[in-house]
Amino acid sequence: MRSLRMKMVMIMVILILALMTVIGAFLMTGVSNFYISQFYVQMERTFSPEFIQRLQTIAAQEDASLQMKELLMAQAGLSIDINTRNVYILDDMGQVLESSDQKNDVAITQNVLSAMNGEVGQTSSVTDDFMDLAVPVDGGEMRYIAYIVDNRATVDALTGELLTIIIRALALGLLICIVLSFLLARILITPIQALTVGTKQVAAGDYTQRIEVDSNDEIGTLTRNFNYMAKVLEDTISEAENERNKLSTLFLHMTDGVVAFSASGALIHSNPAATQMLQRSIDPTTTFDEIFGTEAELDTLLTLKKPQYLEAQKTAGDRELELFMAPFSADQTDGGVMVVIHDVTEQRRSEQLRREFVANVSHELRTPLTNIKSYAETIQSAGDELPKDLHDHFMGVIIGEADRMTRIVQDLLTLSRIDYGKMEMNISRFSFAAAVQHVYEASKLNAEQNHGHTLLFTCEENIPDVNGDRERIEQVITNIVSNSIKYTPDGGRIEIAVGRAGAGVFVRVSDNGIGIPEKDLPRLFDRFYRVDKARSRESGGTGLGLSIAKEILNQHKGDIRIESEYGKGTIVTITLPAALNP
Repeated sequence: MRSLRMKMVMIMVILILALMTVIGAFLMTGVSNFYISQFYVQMERTFSPEFIQRLQTIAAQEDASLQMKELLMAQAGLSIDINTRNVYILDDMGQVLESSDQKNDVAITQNVLSAMNGEVGQTSSVTDDFMDLAVPVDGGEMRYIAYIVDNRATVDALTGELLTIIIRALALGLLICIVLSFLLARILITPIQALTVGTKQVAAGDYTQRIEVDSNDEIGTLTRNFNYMAKVLEDTISEAENERNKLSTLFLHMTDGVVAFSASGALIHSNPAATQMLQRSIDPTTTFDEIFGTEAELDTLLTLKKPQYLEAQKTAGDRELELFMAPFSADQTDGGVMVVIHDVTEQRRSEQLRREFVANVSHELRTPLTNIKSYAETIQSAGDELPKDLHDHFMGVIIGEADRMTRIVQDLLTLSRIDYGKMEMNISRFSFAAAVQHVYEASKLNAEQNHGHTLLFTCEENIPDVNGDRERIEQVITNIVSNSIKYTPDGGRIEIAVGRAGAGVFVRVSDNGIGIPEKDLPRLFDRFYRVDKARSRESGGTGLGLSIAKEILNQHKGDIRIESEYGKGTIVTITLPAALNP
């Protein structure tokens, strides 16, 4: 009975059974009522006042009961048939005097009792198994009762035949009903089954399912609505999937770290950036308290209302992190907390470098300005009394310090132009070997005569040309060679070598000077950084040369590498890409 088809069949069967039962009951009751009604109509027509008068006349004669019986049996309107309908002549005590079926007694019915009381008895019920009429006849000295009884055999026979017909009709009707109900169930259930299959496929995630529509009835409307719903779902899911893919891609590749936790503190999501910034593994068992328990309390975060959020700081290894924490739902049961992580390490480092840069610039400019002011005040206060040799010496110091300030400002302007991409480059194709040799020849005299160094130059054959600003490249090489000359004790050995490096060229400057401590190597390219600050200032260094060299080489897609051992010497290697063949 779980099948809709069987339910429909059973409903149709019950309906036809109920219908045929009601019709049969009405038919059989109607037939019975009709025969009862016809019986009493016949009796009423027969027992007219005139006929009753004749019976009363006969009742006054001798042998009245026999004559009354024969008179009654002779009346066609009574339809006397000893098999079904009989006539009895009773005395006033209900005893049978004469009968058409030779019976000597009859049952004392309600109608007989009525006749015994002088009234005509003519009541009957459908439930009774007989119909009767009792008519009192007054013969003067004798009183009689004319009693007509019908045993309803004809009614019962007709009712039985009618019942047989009804049963046959019921059987045929049931057969037709079952066939029609199956056909109807097929018509109705087939699209419903198709809808069932369609809904299962939609529930399984197949939103392309469509159902053919063959009717314009309610089921057809339902089917069209289902197809429309499936299309809307397909479009909606497709849009949601696209948005999810966008968010997933953004979430996966965004540079900021994002970690989401449930209201209980369990991990929901995290992206690779968060793992990298926090410098620890994040797995499904990770909780809020394990990572951010010292920075904030989860319960406090869950009580925040939009657009409120909590900002905190965290240090993870060598990284400085800035945290923004906020609940992503007002419901503390289904909501949670989202943590966005910004890596501010470089920002803080840049701020620190900027502060150091300002401090270094101030310091570098303050020293020559102090010297200039001191010597100028001395000249002013001494006036003409200052000997000429001292006057010339003081003026030389002032000019030297001014030149030093000029170099600092020029170097700062150069770095500024590089930082803002405004440094002009005169790009051309030139001989790299010739450029290095030019630097060698320009530095040779200073190295040998002023410091007693041995300056050597070697070059491989067929060194390819390079594309770039020759003046800037020579500036870089000159800076490296000058450093070797300055930081190598007098009488040292400096070698300049030019050669091929894969698809590029290189120049290597090596010396046996004082070298660089290992701890200082990572910071050599920081602006204003000097290993030996006192000696650098004495030699006129600003601490910007290597920074400028690094930036110029970056502009040329080149590289600079420094290798050094403290107390033994330094090797500086510069590489540049070779120019393509014209």
